Amino acid sequence: MIAKKRVNTKDVREQVLEISKEHLPFEASGYECTTEMVYDVLLKAATEGISIEAACQQLDDVVDGNTIRSVLNEQLDVEQIRVHEEEINAGLASILPKQIKSRGLEGAMDLHDEPFYGKDESLRAVACRGKAKQGTTHFMRTASVYVIYRQLRLTLAVTFVLPTDSTVDVVKRLDQRLQALDLQLDVIYFDKGFCCGEVIRYLQQEQQPAVLACTIRGKEDGGTRQLCQGRKSYRTTYTFTDGTTADMAVVATLPPGKDGQRRRKWLLFVVVNLDWSALSIYRRYRRRFGIECSYRIGREVRIKTTSRNPMMRFFGFAFALLLVTIWAALRWFIARIPARGPHRVDPVRFPFHLFTQFLRRAVEQLRGVVDSVTVSCPFTISIY
Repeated sequence: MIAKKRVNTKDVREQVLEISKEHLPFEASGYECTTEMVYDVLLKAATEGISIEAACQQLDDVVDGNTIRSVLNEQLDVEQIRVHEEEINAGLASILPKQIKSRGLEGAMDLHDEPFYGKDESLRAVACRGKAKQGTTHFMRTASVYVIYRQLRLTLAVTFVLPTDSTVDVVKRLDQRLQALDLQLDVIYFDKGFCCGEVIRYLQQEQQPAVLACTIRGKEDGGTRQLCQGRKSYRTTYTFTDGTTADMAVVATLPPGKDGQRRRKWLLFVVVNLDWSALSIYRRYRRRFGIECSYRIGREVRIKTTSRNPMMRFFGFAFALLLVTIWAALRWFIARIPARGPHRVDPVRFPFHLFTQFLRRAVEQLRGVVDSVTVSCPFTISIY
C-alpha cells in the first residue's frame, strides 16, 4: 500500500491500475490503443457512471469508443465466465490486509439481481427468472461474500449465477473461494434467498457457523408461522417439509407502525452451530446489512452499457465492487487515527466521493479533456 504522508490523485490511480493490470484480463498493444488507455477509459466511465462511448468522447488523448469496446469484447467471453470470475476474485483477494487474516471474522453472503429488459437470446440464456420487480422477471444475478472486521468492510469473492446453478452450488463456490484464501469465518450471515434445505444441510455437514434469515410461511397452525406465538423471543427446533431439521431463533420485535403504534412483528432465523440467544442473533445479524451498502455504493461507479455480450454486464458489476473494495482498503490505512489500541478509522477523512474524484481528475490530467466542438455551419454569436 501507499507509504506517504500525503496521497494525491496520481497515487490513487496508480494503486488501482496496479491491481487491475495484475489480475484483470485486458491487454492492448496496438499503435494507438494501450492497456493503460483501456483502464483509464474504464475508470472515467465508472467514476462518472457513464458509458464507454461517452467517456471516450470526453477524453482528448484516447481512441474512439468502438476500439475500446472491441478490445473488451475480444477478451470477455461468456464461455470463459468461470475463468474471468477467478481473475476478478484474485484481484479482490489481493486487497485483503495481511493483519486481519488471522483474526476472527464475520462474513455475509448475498444475492444481487440487476433488472434485465432485453430480448436478445444470448443474454436471456444467462438471465435468471425471479419474482416480478421493476417491470421485469429476468435478472442478471450475482452472489458475493463480504467480510466484516471492525470498521473495515471488504468483498472477498463474487460469483456469476446462471439459470442452471442451484443455490447450494453458489454457496459451495463462494465457500471454496474462502477456503482457498485460508479464511475461516466465525459466522456467516445469509439472506432469505439462501434459506433452503440443501444449503442448511451443506452448512451443517461443513460445521460452518451461520445464521440464515427465514421466510414466514403457512397459516397460524402450519408452516413456520406456527412458531410465531407468545410474547417473547426464544430458540427451538423445526423440521421443514423436505425433512431438514434445523435450530431456529424466533424473535419478537415491536417496531412502530405508520400511525406510531407499536405492534409485534416476528422474525425467524435458521441457526447452525451457534449457541447465541435469540436476541443476540437478531442484533448481530443486523451487521449483514453492510453488504447492501456496498451494492448501493457500487451503483455510483457502475459503467452503463447496452452490450449484447453477457460478460460485459457481469464485468461492470464486478469492476464496481472491485473499486469499492480498493477504496475501503485504502481508507483503512489513509484515514487511520493515530492512537494506542485497536486500529480505528476516521470516517470523514477519505470518503468514497473523494476517491472517485481523485481517479477522475488523475485520468483527466493525464489524457486531457475535450473542451470544444467543431461547428459544421459557422454562425455569429451575439447577445443583441
